[in-house]
This record gives sequence, C-alpha cells and structure tokens, in this order.
Amino acid sequence: MSELEGQQEELPATQRAVQLVGAEQLVLNEHKEVPRPGPNELLVRVEAVGLCFSDVKLAKQFSAHPRKDDVISGIGPEILQGCRSYVPGDKAGVPGHEVACRVVAVGSDVERYRVGERCLVQTDYRSLLTKGSNAAFGYTFEGGLQEYVLLDERVTIEPGTGERYMIPVPETLSASAIALVEPWSCVENAYASSDRRSLLAGGRLLVVASPGHPVIDLAPCAVAGGPPASVVAVVSDQGQKEALNAARWAVRYADDLESLEEEGFDDIIYFGADKQTIERLSTKLAYAGMANVVLGGREVDGRPSIGAGRVHYGLTRWVGTAGGSAASSYDVIPASGELRPDDRVLITGAAGPMGQMHVIRALCSGVKGISVVAADIDTARLEALGQKAAPYAKRNGVPFRLLNTKTEPLEGRFTYQVLLVPSGPLVAAAIDAAGEGCVIDIFAGIPAGLRQEVDLDGYIRRRCYMFGTSGSVIRDMKTLLAKVASGQLDTNVSVDAISGMAGAIEGLGALEKQTMAGKVVIYPSLHNLGLTRLVELREEFPTVWAKLDNGQWTAAAEKELLRQAGGASPAERT
Repeated sequence: MSELEGQQEELPATQRAVQLVGAEQLVLNEHKEVPRPGPNELLVRVEAVGLCFSDVKLAKQFSAHPRKDDVISGIGPEILQGCRSYVPGDKAGVPGHEVACRVVAVGSDVERYRVGERCLVQTDYRSLLTKGSNAAFGYTFEGGLQEYVLLDERVTIEPGTGERYMIPVPETLSASAIALVEPWSCVENAYASSDRRSLLAGGRLLVVASPGHPVIDLAPCAVAGGPPASVVAVVSDQGQKEALNAARWAVRYADDLESLEEEGFDDIIYFGADKQTIERLSTKLAYAGMANVVLGGREVDGRPSIGAGRVHYGLTRWVGTAGGSAASSYDVIPASGELRPDDRVLITGAAGPMGQMHVIRALCSGVKGISVVAADIDTARLEALGQKAAPYAKRNGVPFRLLNTKTEPLEGRFTYQVLLVPSGPLVAAAIDAAGEGCVIDIFAGIPAGLRQEVDLDGYIRRRCYMFGTSGSVIRDMKTLLAKVASGQLDTNVSVDAISGMAGAIEGLGALEKQTMAGKVVIYPSLHNLGLTRLVELREEFPTVWAKLDNGQWTAAAEKELLRQAGGASPAERT
C-alpha cells in the first residue's frame, strides 16, 4: 500500500474543465461541479492528460463521431441511464483520453477500487458497441481534461475477463510518462493486431457474381471454426447456383443488391470486376466486415470508390485475387501487423506526435533488413524528428531517411506503409506506392463516412493488404507500462510542451495546426499555466529547465514544475 492509499482528500465544490458543447465549440468552464460519488461510482483526480489529434477530430465531428454515438450493446440500459458521466450524441462532454489519475473517493458499493490508488486509464471500451465503433473514455463518457472525473465502476470492468479498465500504476513514474502509455499502446496495438484469414464462423455471408464469372472454392473459405450462419446470393446463371449448392450451405437468393440491408454482412465475396458493383458492395459491409473481390483474370473497369474511413473506425477489410479461387484471397492477410524482415517502410505524417512513435518503434524493432523513410511536409517538425530518431537509427544500424514530400518526390515502392494523416487521397497514394505484398496501416482516424477512389485492381494484383486499428486493449497497455516501469522505454521522449488548464484549448489548436513536434501534456491542477514548449522553460521556469535531460521531459522536471506552480496535492508535495 502506498503512503497515499486510504487518505481521503478534501474535495472542492467546483473545478476547471474543458467542455465540448458542440461541433468546434470548446469552452473552459471554471466552475464545473465536482460531483460526489453515488453507490456505484468513483471519483478520480487527474494528474496529467496528453492531448491527441483524436481530440481534435472529436471536436470537429462532435455528435457525428462514431465513438460519440449511443451505446447499443454490452451493458444494461438501466446502468447507462443512471451513469452521470455518459454523454453520447449532442450532450456536452469533456475530451481527453490519455490520462494518469488517482482515486480520491468511492461509493458504498464500489468493490474494485480504493482511495489513494493511482491508475492509468484504458480508454477503449471495446465490449460497449456503438453503431459505427465502440464507446470510449473521453468520447461517449467524460474524459480527463478536467481536474476530477466521475466514473461508474460497472462501466470500468471488462465483461468476460473481469479486468479493470483503470490499471494500477507505480508511484515511481511521472504522471506524464503514465498518461503517454495510452498513445504508445495504440501504436503497439497496430503491430500486435491480427485479422481472421477466412470467413467469420457463424457470420452473415453475401455472395455476388457478375455474368460470366464462375464461382470457385466457396467451401474452403470457411476453415476457422465453421461455416457462416446465413448465406445470401445475388447471381445470374445456373452454373453459379450449382457452385453455391456444392458448398452445402443453405442459400437464400435475392434478385438484386438494392433489396439487401446496408452494413448487413460480415463477409462479402464478389466474383467479378464491375466498378459500380464494388462500390455498392462497400456499403453492405458490417462492422469488422471483410470484402473479397475475385477478379477471375479480369480488370476492374476504373477506380471504385470504397469506404476508406471505415477501415480505421469500422475495422472493415478488403482482400482479393487476380485469379479465380475465392479461398486464395485470404492468403494475402499477414499473421499480424508486425514489421517483416527486409520491409521497405514508409511512414507518412511521420513528424507528428504519433508519427514519431511509429518511427522510433520501427528503428528499435530489431527486425532485420528493414529501411525507414519518414515523410512529412513540415520542415521544422522533420528536423525535430531527425534529432530524436537519428540516434536510434545509428545505434541499431537501420537505413533512415527524412523526406519532405512538398519539396522532394516520393520514389520507389514500399512493402510496409503507415498512414498518419486522415486523408482519403493519401490512402489512394499509398496504394499507388505499394510494392508486392505491401501492408498498409491506416492508422489515422479518417472520418468513418469518407469514401475514396482507389486503384483496387493494382491493390489486388500486387497482393496488398490494408488494415486499420483504433485504440488499444488492456494487454497492450500492460505491455507498454511494463516497458516504461523497467526503463526499457521512456514515453516522455514524446513530450514537446506542457500546460495547465489555461492553455489546454490553445494546445488543441496547436495540434490542429500541426505546429507541435511532439505531445502536449496538460496538468489540470495547474490552473493558470499557459501552453509552454520545453524549449521555453529556460526563460520561464529555469529550475524546471535544469531538470530536463538533454532537453527531454523527466519525472524530476515534472515534480519541480508542480512544486513551483502549486499543482501537487499536499501529500505529494512532501
């Protein structure tokens, strides 16, 4: 037990909080109530919160964001109705999901948390589904850009495993290092992710065949756990029906695609190359659905417009084959999202905060034979990235190049790409730059409804695979937390600026304008501190500057800042 555990803090009546009250309407509320927890609730004090470009996207989209939608499954509606921090749709909310916090009060029925316990917030509530994604702390539920956050214990326990979304953390780590485990774990999640390599067992399958395209190898598509639960087919000739019947699945035939429900199928197999049909099929994919385009030796007649945004938030996937066997399409799916030996890696949007994490992880991956190109359009941020990343590249012997695509052409093809810019045209450009067997990680949160014309024919013929992940799981956070606690990784390498509540909204604006070369960390207990870059500390806070490590943020610098500015609790100042 820590010396702080069990100590009840004296709680103020009000607090400062950044509230999102409408699309692009952020306000600093200096008198938001500090609630006292009810029977199933706990109150935490926020020690630090990192700003994320996802907060900017939420501010822009507000109720249209897929994670701000109503929770439709995974928890009893009676719990949601009584949950005071549940703010779906157009309800005013508090953003901020990269959070280190401490429990300061618990309700009478709370069983899993103790006063004084220090926690890392696992943002992603993957068991609580919304229509287009899943619920999350800082989106569907109030987040950390405030001094105190109220939580319902029943929301913070993962169904099935019983694990807590509020992960205990050591007292020895800085609040900033803990808060930044969240974005680093999102990066880790992308590489640790694995997708199914067959039809979803017990899922809903749609089979469509254009005239003259034979239906080949349906049954071998279902190899992991069993066949689909339902099959709907839109076909045009008797030979196609006979092939369907040979799979020995119960098939319901439909006359056309228009009569079928939108986003209604876990798997779609299309035998054909018609651009318009592919575009219609894109709208039929359900959440986490997979489309398999079997060209059968034909070429797509043009660039179809597909749901590029849903690859990230909706976890939809596209595979295909230039041949005729539907089962062979799944061979292109990698075992995981991890880098492979000899990959030629392109990271687009590399100089931003998350891009830096991808670059440093790649340079330190230990995967043999890789090379890394870090592309961006901001010279100053590229230079800042180079100062951080070049020593890792040299130490690990990884060929590394910075590329300003505004002034230099992108040359050659790549076998692994990470896209950190939420742009549909850049998805198309990534496919154009893809080499044989290219894996394309759409890491950026492209708006879920965005469609983009792509060279699907080239994508299929070069056997590419495009995937996206959003957030992380408890396992990822524990993995990263262990690395930080052991000293293997210091997440503070990402910090570019610090601030109190006075500069939080300005910090979000800086992220939107992409003027920061790293992360911004907010200390909510510091009411009046404005946005301050680390390079400015020499003049403004010389004793804090003296605690930096070659310009890098440290636990000692954080402690000195909180001591000077009065942001630590009385117990923590000793």
